[in-house]
Amino acid sequence: MILIADGGSTKCDWILLDSDGEQVLKTRTKGLNPAVFKTEVLEQRLAENFDLQTVKDRVEKVHFYGAGCGTAKPTALLKLILEKYFSSATEVLVQEDMVAAVYAVTDEPGIVCILGTGSNSCYFDGKTIKTAVDSLGYILMDEASGNYFGKRLIRDYYYKKMPQKLAAIFEKEYDISSDAIKENIYKKENPNTYLAHFAEFIFKNEQNGYFYQLIAEGMQNFIEHRVLCFKAAQNVPIHFVGSIAYFSQEIVRDALQPYRLTVGNIVQRPIDGILDYYRKNVLKVQQ
Repeated sequence: MILIADGGSTKCDWILLDSDGEQVLKTRTKGLNPAVFKTEVLEQRLAENFDLQTVKDRVEKVHFYGAGCGTAKPTALLKLILEKYFSSATEVLVQEDMVAAVYAVTDEPGIVCILGTGSNSCYFDGKTIKTAVDSLGYILMDEASGNYFGKRLIRDYYYKKMPQKLAAIFEKEYDISSDAIKENIYKKENPNTYLAHFAEFIFKNEQNGYFYQLIAEGMQNFIEHRVLCFKAAQNVPIHFVGSIAYFSQEIVRDALQPYRLTVGNIVQRPIDGILDYYRKNVLKVQQ
């Protein structure tokens, strides 16, 4: 049996398939970003999932696609942890989340973008994945991501740019005292995940001009830095993966129009989309 995982900083989705491509198990753990979390946190998040405990000795292969797995050191760390936990597995593969994103949306040339807790993009020529810019994470990059919008909301609240009615709701739903914010950002672990949880506010409330402008500006920033950097941008569809893109599809489409860019597929969770890829290309199950 093959265990497939798609992981970010906030959460990680797992699906176990048998040799016939049938789903045996579907579960979720907390995020397993090896570039963000320490070894003991990663190990604990694996161990505390009961579903994985019940099947770990039956897993033959583990294919993990995740945020923070684009460089050698964190990838090697997570691979070692997975090999230790799934000790019966004869193969443990760890690759960056862009690979799963591509598998989830297309098998034809296109640009694939991730808009979740973090953000990223690549060009897929139909066979290989090519990036134009190395991702430097939530402090320097991650345009139009959850943590990007979380930062914008906090700043707008403090600079009094957020509409008063929304600001009143915002301060009731979140602890936005300066002490709490500074402690979570500068003293506690995982500030990117902390910032991203504020972005939920955008989608929990009725959409209005303020939210539209907020997302539109973030999308424009993302397009100019992470889409137009590819020469083929105006000749291939632009696909999106992640909750931020999924819940703001109309704004995403509007943002692409001025640049004469074509919208491709938009999916919330890659794990669902890559099942067809695995059944067809890995397990080679007859459809």
